[in-house]
Amino acid sequence: MAKSFNKLSNVNKILLTLALTIAFYILIEVFSSVGIINRYWMQILLNVEINIILVVSLNITTGFLGQLTLGHAGFMAVGAYTSAYLSKNLLMGLPGSISLILALICGGIVALIFGAIVAYPTLRLKGDYLAIITLAFGEVIKNLLLNLEAVGGASGYYGIPRNSTFTLSYIFVIITVLLSYSLIKSKQGRAIISVREDEIAAEASGINTNKFKMLAFVFAAFFAGIAGGLYAHNIGILEPKVFKLDKSIELLVMVVLGGMGNIWGSILAAAALTILPELLRSVAQYRLLIYSLVLIFMMFYRYDAKLIALRMKVKSLFSKKGGSHENS
Repeated sequence: MAKSFNKLSNVNKILLTLALTIAFYILIEVFSSVGIINRYWMQILLNVEINIILVVSLNITTGFLGQLTLGHAGFMAVGAYTSAYLSKNLLMGLPGSISLILALICGGIVALIFGAIVAYPTLRLKGDYLAIITLAFGEVIKNLLLNLEAVGGASGYYGIPRNSTFTLSYIFVIITVLLSYSLIKSKQGRAIISVREDEIAAEASGINTNKFKMLAFVFAAFFAGIAGGLYAHNIGILEPKVFKLDKSIELLVMVVLGGMGNIWGSILAAAALTILPELLRSVAQYRLLIYSLVLIFMMFYRYDAKLIALRMKVKSLFSKKGGSHENS
């Protein structure tokens, strides 16, 4: 199937992907309307969409740019609180959907600004040093929110309109994936990847590495802010403790398991690791143990040399079978 897909022209690939995307949305809506998927699982699917936006955007900086960042939850928090404050206090007179979209965009823009503020002084840093700086940023944001009474402080921010929908989140998922894919396939995207491969060589060839680092950071921060806004308007309550280091690490784990620099892998990992804890609620006392074992197995499956060789053998076997069917 993958071989047949690769043979298609770019236009046909886009049309096929668009058709499958629309078909999946229609299928979910039909299942929801007839009661096969209840309200609880629709909420889980909305959380899946939010995590997909977060993980795909994080993959731009961590996977494609090659910079380890641990402050993605901080950008999510900035977007969440900004959009929640606007929709609760300044945009109440507008229709619900318009108010929500404006609040989300504003939340994304404010998160983008914070992304630029964090990125500018850290452009020359990389590796552990960058991770420490971004980790500190996330903790600073969390502690500011804990002490900011205008948005509830430590007691939380309540009364946020709960008007996030599966449809709107689905649209933002498509926009995030489409723009991320377009960025990576563009000239700017190739420059971003060159920074990951060899920053010194990229600079020597005339690439302004600082410019493309900044581009990747603000791009990721903007969509993290959008995801934060969707989260705020889905839950209706915001608490600073949600946006601690654990959240950033959880998102980073999804990126690693999906594959660094793999957008489709990020989508699958975000979906799997959001749904898996819910499926394990029936064995709550063993849930964390099973979840941890699954993560360990997935890491071995992805990176162990023997398992990689086994996957390649299976893949080549199916390719040969597919080729023999086509020849017959």
